[in-house]
Amino acid sequence: MSTKVLVTYGTTNGSTAQIAEAIADVLRGKGLTVDTLPPGSVTDVHGYDAVVLGGALYAGRWHKDARRFARRHRRALAVRPLWLFSSGPLDATASRREIPPVRGVRKVLSRLDAVEHRTFGGCLEEGAKGLIARKIVDSGKGGDFRDFTEIQRWARRIADASSRPGQGPAGPTPESSGTRATGRSEASRGGTGPAPPPR
Repeated sequence: MSTKVLVTYGTTNGSTAQIAEAIADVLRGKGLTVDTLPPGSVTDVHGYDAVVLGGALYAGRWHKDARRFARRHRRALAVRPLWLFSSGPLDATASRREIPPVRGVRKVLSRLDAVEHRTFGGCLEEGAKGLIARKIVDSGKGGDFRDFTEIQRWARRIADASSRPGQGPAGPTPESSGTRATGRSEASRGGTGPAPPPR
């Protein structure tokens, strides 16, 4: 039976959702069964073998929908492989060096024993919602800084780990901030860079 993965995301302007879809496309290409849903549409995660949870960054905070999802499903998430990502910096920082997770993401990493976390560049363009977002775009500081080559590379890493039950990632990445290997049984488990407006 194919491994079933949930990819869910907190987004305001849609660019983080596009990252989630890119991850899901890679996982499907590797033979995994994938659902891509906003957090509010997920009522239960028990039917999934692994979860990828992402969120846009806003003023140094992870998107509220991602934070709420992690709290609401914390018991189920703590007993299955959980991968986290953030979308934020409005420059090339994320492509040049690792960006540590913000405080809220660090809490999720620790409390839910997530596999790892990655920060990807953000995107803010004409038509963005929110006064601050519009001001940034109007000032010429917006743009699309998402590196889809790197996003796809990370997704392949998830796919490879998900295809090896009981094992973690094939090796560390610069920003691998999680501590656990995937596949522990349910019985055994109980920022730097610019802070952008919502994505």
